[in-house]
Amino acid sequence: MAAIRLTLAIGDYDQTRDLVHGVVRAEGIEIVALTLPIEEITFRFLNFREWDACEMSFAKYVSLRSQGDDSIVGLPVFPSRVFRLSSIYVPRDGKVRTPADLRGARIGIPEWAQTASIYTRGYLEHELGIPLASIQWVQAAVNEPGRTEKVALKLPPGIGLKSVPQSSLNSMLIAGEIDAALSARPPAAFADGRVVRLVPQYRDPEEAYFRKTGIFPIMHVVALRRELLDTYPWIAMNLFKAFEEAKRRSLARLADITASHVPLAWIGDYVARMRDLFGDDPFPYGVEPNRRTLEAFLQFAHEQGVCHRKVAPEELFPKQVLATHKV
Repeated sequence: MAAIRLTLAIGDYDQTRDLVHGVVRAEGIEIVALTLPIEEITFRFLNFREWDACEMSFAKYVSLRSQGDDSIVGLPVFPSRVFRLSSIYVPRDGKVRTPADLRGARIGIPEWAQTASIYTRGYLEHELGIPLASIQWVQAAVNEPGRTEKVALKLPPGIGLKSVPQSSLNSMLIAGEIDAALSARPPAAFADGRVVRLVPQYRDPEEAYFRKTGIFPIMHVVALRRELLDTYPWIAMNLFKAFEEAKRRSLARLADITASHVPLAWIGDYVARMRDLFGDDPFPYGVEPNRRTLEAFLQFAHEQGVCHRKVAPEELFPKQVLATHKV
């Protein structure tokens, strides 16, 4: 059987590099890869379905599935995971000095349905006890005007969300029009110090959060066009196995301290600390190794009106990748 040709748009990650560059091959599949920023990938795929498969915002994906849109289907492959206490930005001389000060504040977000801000809002509500309805929410692009929501929302009662498409979070932070911003991408004024992180020493509280909850936030998922999977149902597991192998090779490179595979000092110590916290695989794929994170995110997304109904993790992924054989 000739290999099928599959276009894949994905960010530039070491954990997917060997698959993108053909060092690792998915059985029966010829991959044509494009490396693009995640915002562009998600916009083009949601609007035009330009590729057979792509990395995309996890929040956008689960929102669409909760609304009955099954034209795309995800694989439990998560190329990006980031803790998000580091993504709360405030004016350097503003009134918000601690996370507790966010109660009653004016907070900007790039999109209500941005994956990063869903986790951060979940942290505010569930860990700090700050009701989301106590906050004045403002939606705008991070650095250039014009960004809007990409999926329909079903906001819960009491949530006030104002869209300001003519402005940006960066300019509003500088002008004092908002007290804080939740953003995966730093505002431009972060570079010159006019905007700072609310939690500059974020590693310790983020580690404590993981030890307490078991949540390692998943940002992105790999998604396929449904008709492709319906035509070739075997590609789900073949792609999953290839992504796993590419990630395994990436982790092996990081653990090999014979030479510097990344331009960082003490990488061996960092890898050891990661293993101490997360185990042998700090970036697990699949449903079961990620169940606590998946269930927590789906709860947050439903509470916040991004998911229109409660969704179970098993609903998000094809049955072919929910189990595997044993020898």
